[in-house]
Amino acid sequence: MQSISENPRAWMMIEVDVSNLVALRQELKDDFMHREGVPLSLSPFVMKPIVNALKEFPVLNSTWHSGSILVKKDINLSIVVAIANDTVVTPVIYHADRKSIAGIAIELYELVNRARRNSLLPTDLVEGSFTFSNTGSVGSLLSCPINNNPQAAILTFESIVRKPVVIQEMIAIRSIANLCLSYDHRMVDGLICSRFMQRVKYYLEKYDQETIIY
Repeated sequence: MQSISENPRAWMMIEVDVSNLVALRQELKDDFMHREGVPLSLSPFVMKPIVNALKEFPVLNSTWHSGSILVKKDINLSIVVAIANDTVVTPVIYHADRKSIAGIAIELYELVNRARRNSLLPTDLVEGSFTFSNTGSVGSLLSCPINNNPQAAILTFESIVRKPVVIQEMIAIRSIANLCLSYDHRMVDGLICSRFMQRVKYYLEKYDQETIIY
């Protein structure tokens, strides 16, 4: 409740065509499971574009301290994980900017399992600089997430829906998802956030069969 009552929160949403992402993950997931022993979910494919965009808009990789904005050098992604009793925790993937999609996938799987076994350490839950939540995994189409205080912003990836879209004046059925961003208006404004979201969209739609995940 502190984030709602104290912070001037703003929100925005964009649509993203994730057809290529879905196809790439489908092609790679069985080999990845065989090689690494962990499932290859959609989340790492979304988290990597977020990290890339945060490098270009570092003010979103920041926290609020004593009336000042503290821009973080490292990109430490807090991940929303649902656990028992309808509660959530936000363990952190540290130095996400130094990790590949595969590296993020492996660490994410380990963190989620530890969270659900109630075996996270206090050091797993601190120093996050930006929060990601895959709300689509529970069927959400549109959400307005609460900021993870004192971070500048939180981004959600919503359910993928097959929709007719216009491509070069022709109708095609594509896989479309919403990205939702809640942000602290003391730290960032709508223009910066709009540009950030467009870069996340760019990287998400850039995936193809040649993308390397290691």
